[in-house]
Amino acid sequence: MPVDDPDRAEGFYTAVFGWKFERFPGAPQYYGMVTTGADAEPGINGGLFQRGDAGKTSITMDVESIEDTLKTVEKEGGKILQPKAPIPGMGWFATCEDTEGNTFGLFTNDPNAA
Repeated sequence: MPVDDPDRAEGFYTAVFGWKFERFPGAPQYYGMVTTGADAEPGINGGLFQRGDAGKTSITMDVESIEDTLKTVEKEGGKILQPKAPIPGMGWFATCEDTEGNTFGLFTNDPNAA
């Protein structure tokens, strides 16, 4: 995902989702490899990079508690763009914005959502 302030972005995603980052020293510009969980768990490992001409990225993360995660997003400087809403028969969804202006979704599985 593109970021303006790597320290701020890493801090946000570490606090909200517990992600771990590895920077590449000596690289011409910032690139932080992201580890979202153990290799045996589902995840979206990827990277953060210095925003240039890249636009915004939107991804969705599966979270254990959408309510708790929304509170943490706001506490860490993110914004809630679309509050928790049901996807009937599937779960709950919300849309947020991180400290870098990127949008992302949150999803909690709940077949009883209505």
